[in-house]
Amino acid sequence: MDTGPVVVGVDGGPDSLRALQWASDYASAVGAPLIALTAYELPTVYGPYAMAGWESATELENAAREMLADAVRESLGDNAKVEQHVLRGHPAEAIVAASQDARLVVVGSRGRGGFKGMLLGSVSQHVVPHAHCPVVVLPHASGDQ
Repeated sequence: MDTGPVVVGVDGGPDSLRALQWASDYASAVGAPLIALTAYELPTVYGPYAMAGWESATELENAAREMLADAVRESLGDNAKVEQHVLRGHPAEAIVAASQDARLVVVGSRGRGGFKGMLLGSVSQHVVPHAHCPVVVLPHASGDQ
């Protein structure tokens, strides 16, 4: 779809920050809206010990919102024109769902949980074959940790 937004997956890691910058430049060049998306999952076992330091699901969501806002501010500045979406669910599934109406999806090749030596992270590996629009996967920068 050539009229939809550019959607970029953001997890706060170096690759996602580069993806955010690239997506912003592309969206600006083609006159498309930009959506920065992050998703969070609740632990499989929900209870007082399962939240690993989080007191509630609301606190976990608020932390995701704060991370996304910080990532946008760090990568694009305070006056960036970008919609910020925080969704509950698996990040790959959230990005695939958002791709239904998108003109392009942009992701980094590896997320925060990536294992050294992997070419693609689990999210980008899932998004590429399942997205409903073209996908750009930015390569991992060799100097990033």
